[in-house]
Amino acid sequence: MTSARPVVAALVRLGQTVAAAESLTAGLVTATLTEVPGSSAVVRGGLVVYATDLKAKLAGVDPALLAAHGAVHPEVAAQLAEGARERCGADWGLGLTGVAGPAPQDGVDPGTVHIGLAGPAGRDVRTHWFEGDRAAVRRAAVTAALDLLGEHLT
Repeated sequence: MTSARPVVAALVRLGQTVAAAESLTAGLVTATLTEVPGSSAVVRGGLVVYATDLKAKLAGVDPALLAAHGAVHPEVAAQLAEGARERCGADWGLGLTGVAGPAPQDGVDPGTVHIGLAGPAGRDVRTHWFEGDRAAVRRAAVTAALDLLGEHLT
């Protein structure tokens, strides 16, 4: 499990910045990063795009993608990450979308989470299936997002 502290330290060491576009986590990634003293040097900002239309309007996700596949899709996570990176002027962008539960959404099972990362060398997308209640799924998504960014900072 990656905590925010080593991620922030790595960003500081590299002189790089991060931003996030968050759906199911509703700002928890950005909040977790900014709990670390000194994070203001590396956290550019975040977009909470809980509503599907805001994923397109604020984060730049292709409306045709959303219409064809819904909000919970790996490519949506990738485009959220790219949107966060571009709109906030960051070196790295994280994008999170998924279903925290307890009920399925648009035929997608609870616990399904897609995390996108966009950075200087391209993008990476991971899909996870987490167990537990809404809070547990959201916490696990934050940890997985920090893990993914941490992998690319080493």
